Amino acid sequence: MSFVGTWSYRSLINNPDLSADFGTLEFGQGTLVLTEAAPGRIGGTIGGPGWSLELTGAARMGDPVELQFTGKGEVAGEAWIYSYRGYVVPNWPNGVYQRDAIVGSIVRDVAHSHGTAAAGYVASWYAVRQ
Repeated sequence: MSFVGTWSYRSLINNPDLSADFGTLEFGQGTLVLTEAAPGRIGGTIGGPGWSLELTGAARMGDPVELQFTGKGEVAGEAWIYSYRGYVVPNWPNGVYQRDAIVGSIVRDVAHSHGTAAAGYVASWYAVRQ
């Protein structure tokens, strides 16, 4: 499976408390568009209402395929920079209604939102092919 395409993206706060309301775990969501800018090079965008980041990075073929990319953009007059690492999930041979997926983690590289979104914050993310 290729990583190139349009994906529904969601990220989650890494809270181990199973009693936490699932709705409180949302970190972000949007549309992830991955392109292969050159062999092994990732391009594309990630964004949603009110925000968009340009992506650059690399793909390492293997089992699983590893993706590493950075998203940069200006949102509400502030620089947003996030780094992503993800792995293309192999398909189950006996899977039914299976959709291509990528799972990984994200780190906020620079603070934004007037310091309320701290640099270094890590969350988990997944994306499902549209």
